[in-house]
Amino acid sequence: MRSGFPSGVASQQGPGTSRRRLRLCLVGWGAIASRVGELLAERQPDAVEIVAVAVRDASRERAGLPQGACLISGPDELAGLDLDMVIEAAGRPAVAVWGEAALRHAGSFVVSSTSAFTDEALFGLLLAAADETGSRILVPSGALGDLGALAAASVLPLDEVRHTIVKPPLAWRGTKAGELIDLDKLTQRTEFFVGSAREAAASFPQNANVAVITALSGIGLDRTRVVLVADPDVSRNVHEISASGAFGKLDLRLENEPLKTNPKSSEMTALSLVRVIENSVATLVR
Repeated sequence: MRSGFPSGVASQQGPGTSRRRLRLCLVGWGAIASRVGELLAERQPDAVEIVAVAVRDASRERAGLPQGACLISGPDELAGLDLDMVIEAAGRPAVAVWGEAALRHAGSFVVSSTSAFTDEALFGLLLAAADETGSRILVPSGALGDLGALAAASVLPLDEVRHTIVKPPLAWRGTKAGELIDLDKLTQRTEFFVGSAREAAASFPQNANVAVITALSGIGLDRTRVVLVADPDVSRNVHEISASGAFGKLDLRLENEPLKTNPKSSEMTALSLVRVIENSVATLVR
């Protein structure tokens, strides 16, 4: 299968080079992590190696594990794996469990469950560990695809950033949304939450996790306004971002297909992780 990259872009491997494959550990083997593993096997078999998958119970068999990857269940097991990158895709609690060890035993820690950053003490601990070890915390663009324009705009003062998340009622089931509105009887677009990115991500960590990415790219967790919407007329997960400031005005809308195995997450979430990994081995970063 073609990678979608021009020849020589996606991999460091080429004439006259003998660089080793990028060594990864995936934390979690759910819908997002397994999709990332599948795509990397197709696109980067010679440039990327998944050497370990971290799970809560390593004794239980997992289907579709990357060839040669070992199962680990404790952060101390990261030592000795000679890792370049640890990628968290297991939910908010995993960031606290694996974060500090990942920063001590790998060059980068990629955080998918950015709602963990609403915990200021944990966020501070991870930043301090990264500073001490020289490792880096990487925040992928997640369901938003890319927020380079917003991050660039934040170089100058921003006046306002607003992020509206619209999903079908099915995607909000099992969350606090069910306590606020009747998801089974919804007949029209309904806003059920308006607040800060910090509040949204803390209350809806599976569905509004992405609001933290917007906040970190722009004006922070407490100034970024988030609106959560259930709409029975949409089939995709929709993100509408607007910003204004000294740079001008920005309006961005994405309509993401949900992951087939988890409608709360977008396919783009897995794709953004693949992009972070591929950029780590690319000779041309885009």
